[in-house]
Amino acid sequence: MDKLKKIGLTALAGSLMAVSANAGEMSVSGSFGMTYSTQSGDTDGIADDYDVSGANPNQGQGIGSDKDFTVSGSGELDNGWTFSGYTLLKDDMALSSSAITLTMGSLGSVMVGAATGGASTAYDVQTPKAYEEVDDGGAVSLSANYVGNWMDGNSVTYTSPTFDLMSGMSVTAHIEYAPEASDAATNDGGNSADTTYDSGQSLGLTIAGNGLTVGVYGAERERSSAGATTNIDNDVFAGVYYVNYAMGPVAVGYSQSYYDTGLDGDGADATTTAKNVGAAEGIFESDTFSIAFNVNDNLSVSYAKAEDTYDAQSNVAGGTEIADVTMDMKSIQAAYSMGGMSIKAYRTETDNAEYQTNGGSLTVNEIALGLAF
Repeated sequence: MDKLKKIGLTALAGSLMAVSANAGEMSVSGSFGMTYSTQSGDTDGIADDYDVSGANPNQGQGIGSDKDFTVSGSGELDNGWTFSGYTLLKDDMALSSSAITLTMGSLGSVMVGAATGGASTAYDVQTPKAYEEVDDGGAVSLSANYVGNWMDGNSVTYTSPTFDLMSGMSVTAHIEYAPEASDAATNDGGNSADTTYDSGQSLGLTIAGNGLTVGVYGAERERSSAGATTNIDNDVFAGVYYVNYAMGPVAVGYSQSYYDTGLDGDGADATTTAKNVGAAEGIFESDTFSIAFNVNDNLSVSYAKAEDTYDAQSNVAGGTEIADVTMDMKSIQAAYSMGGMSIKAYRTETDNAEYQTNGGSLTVNEIALGLAF
């Protein structure tokens, strides 16, 4: 019996050596950042003056710091395939995101990880910018930033090779699958205990060439029978597309998104109620436009404007028509880089904060110094 065990172990070791990895490389990189930020406004009916409690959450300023450390590694298998992985740690040395990617030559690549953003990060609010997306510094994130965000904690992402099309254009596909679309990362050997949703899947296509880039992405989240409150609750569906064009130092772009929670609308929120994307019963639709200009190799500026509309789809039970509410954002940005140092700034304004007609406005100003190593 011992001889048979030895023979079996020898055979297993031989098969593993057939796909063994060559000696890989490990590296550490990171960045330090400092910000000075101010904000003012009258959200939730609180004006720039203090409210009756003696506090004003709209009025403030402060100096912040940010420290990121990334440990990454890569290697190559005997068949020519390569693998790479990373772990990103934030200020308190807590895990921010991690992933491992297997690149299979002309067959594309497969990625698994936690809090990576998944394929949706290549499609949501992808319009030209000097610094951040238009809703960075906004009262809340645009609904476009929630499209497919349930796929990045517990999923497999496949990226196809880039295929050449006619007239200098090319196309790349992204396919995702999550066995439990709860956006919950699981440890080795673990599983998600979510009962609201079942599996999720998404598909994205990017076409690029001759200064033009077009991206289209759609994601579905299957609602479990335990997660349905009525027999007419449906699955969650969200999608986004963008069109960007660059000509010399100028780039312009437009993006539109759609987010349907699939809920029946019986509990649709009133126009004066704050809405949370993914929880509010209704449909969110956003439109974003931006223009960016590279003054030179070091300096760039941009302007962006977004309108994000909540459509309650009426109150089915009460028969009451609920009016749409549009949250508006606009952002002016600038960025200057010099080697490993960068100075960036924005001014972002939000009106009808949290999709409320009485939501008020919020203005955030930020200037940031970044040092990368």
